[in-house]
Amino acid sequence: MHFLYIIYSKKIDKYYVGETKDLQNRIELHNQHRFRKAFTKSAEDWELELSFKCQLREEALHLEKFVKRMKSKKFIIKLIKQPEILSDILSRK
Repeated sequence: MHFLYIIYSKKIDKYYVGETKDLQNRIELHNQHRFRKAFTKSAEDWELELSFKCQLREEALHLEKFVKRMKSKKFIIKLIKQPEILSDILSRK
C-alpha cells in the first residue's frame, strides 16, 4: 500500500506533492528537515491536506508525476476538494 499525499505550509503558502509507504512518518520527516536539499526544508509547519491510497507504488508515482507536471496550485486545490479526480486519472493510465 502506497499513498500520494499533498501537504501544505501556511508559513510559505505552498503545497508539496509526494508519495510514500508510511504517511505519518513522512510528514514528520518533512517537518524535521530530514531531507536537506528538499523543497520542504523552507518550513516546519507542513500539514496533511490530502492522502490518496494506491495499491501499487507505480500508481502513486504516476499520480505524483501527473500532479507535478500540471504545475498548478489551482489544480492541487481542486484535487483536495475532489479527490475522486485521482481515481479518474488512474483509470485512464
